[in-house]
Amino acid sequence: MERPPLSLVIFGSLEGGAGKTYGSIGLKRAFGAFGGLDASGFRLGLKWGVSVEPAYRKPTGGRLYRTEFHALLGYEWRIGDSFLALSAGPAVEAAYRETRRYLSFEHRRALRLQADFWSKPAENWILQANAYAVLTDGGRYWGRMAPGWRLIGDLYLGPELEAYRERDYHKVRLGLHLTGLRFFRLDWRLAAGFQKTRDEKSGAYVTLGLHWKR
Repeated sequence: MERPPLSLVIFGSLEGGAGKTYGSIGLKRAFGAFGGLDASGFRLGLKWGVSVEPAYRKPTGGRLYRTEFHALLGYEWRIGDSFLALSAGPAVEAAYRETRRYLSFEHRRALRLQADFWSKPAENWILQANAYAVLTDGGRYWGRMAPGWRLIGDLYLGPELEAYRERDYHKVRLGLHLTGLRFFRLDWRLAAGFQKTRDEKSGAYVTLGLHWKR
């Protein structure tokens, strides 16, 4: 008997740099498509993330604990060896700020727009591009582009460029990524490099991501 197509991917990530640590877990589910994740169709995405970072972007100014959750509904197109997904949905964020002088708690809701692109533009090459926008007061915007060259099998190495902006704060990262590592039946991605923020000197960052299709 033929096995049903893979229609669910569970993913997670852990990253650190410049005093901030961030972890997340989520899933993407394909529905309404006979080919599962490998064919065009509707997608439902859920993600929960937690971060710890300096309050007011200063290491001596206390700590900021932030958690966020979003649910996205969208459509993913497959054209040859390329995938393009556009999605939108609600996002909820809560933040607890602790300083020497006071404690504060705030939460907000917003609309999140997201685009994801993955392609094999040529033999032995891949291209990944991702971006999102959270439409709140001031807004939050993020984007990443990462081409890669095949080393062996499904293992790719290449540069990555990442940019983030929130109100008057911005961050730029430049590094290398290793995508397609296979351990314990999971697919892993490792990235590391240097980042520059508006109010801090250049520093190192490292990111570890994984996903599991089933």
